[in-house]
Amino acid sequence: MVSKKKKASVVVDVVKDAPLKTKEYEKELRRLHVELVKLQQWVVSKGLKVCIVFEGRDGAGKGGTIKAITERVSPRVFRVVALPAPTEKEKSQLYFQRYVPHLPAAGEIVIFDRSWYNRAGVERVMGFCTPEQVEKFLDGTPVMEKAMVDAGIILLKYWLEVTPKEQERRLRDRINDGRKTWKLSPMDIKSFNMWDDYTVARDAMFAATDTAWAPWFVARSEDKKRVRLNIISHLLTQIPYKELHVEPVELPKRKIGKVKPTKYPFRYVEERF
Repeated sequence: MVSKKKKASVVVDVVKDAPLKTKEYEKELRRLHVELVKLQQWVVSKGLKVCIVFEGRDGAGKGGTIKAITERVSPRVFRVVALPAPTEKEKSQLYFQRYVPHLPAAGEIVIFDRSWYNRAGVERVMGFCTPEQVEKFLDGTPVMEKAMVDAGIILLKYWLEVTPKEQERRLRDRINDGRKTWKLSPMDIKSFNMWDDYTVARDAMFAATDTAWAPWFVARSEDKKRVRLNIISHLLTQIPYKELHVEPVELPKRKIGKVKPTKYPFRYVEERF
């Protein structure tokens, strides 16, 4: 059994800064995207294995943060894993079994949009597992993660924290905005009045799994723009990398016009705009 010598991390619900302006955000995000491309090239070149876990309360901004990380890099290197609810067969397996096949190979960065920590959060709070299963999970997870790290995987775990007021605003926005209704699940509604239960579950998870080899990093996500920049900046410091030398690329001269325009009756898309 792993000793639970640590106390749970304290998450302070305080917003210190005004919302970041869009122009400033886009400028900084562009700079960070360039660095992520450099990181990508380094990971592929050196055969690194990187695993990034995102957890947090409903509406904390995990999806938007992951999108900000991955929108300018290769999906063949930055692979996002968002597993559905387990099947009956998977429920009968060793709990970690369904996650192991998705762990990174050499030259990959795998991002888990929710992960094995479902057991410590939603499964615990919503009664999808027994207290004994939760206890076994909390005891076994540090051992599992130590094995991952010992196998050469760089493991980063992020918890996005949001205040009750901001969470409610975002959930209501999902209800009222037709572009976001897909983000709202029945589980979000059921979980809405279980804030305190999730707090207890979170603190127990931190106390058991915030280890020296796989620590939790907490990011305040009241301002979506700020949390995206903060997390990208942080993960770039956690994975040592250098810019690789790339030979300058020049487009060759090309000759066009030797082939006569085709008379094929193309079906053009109607130009409504």
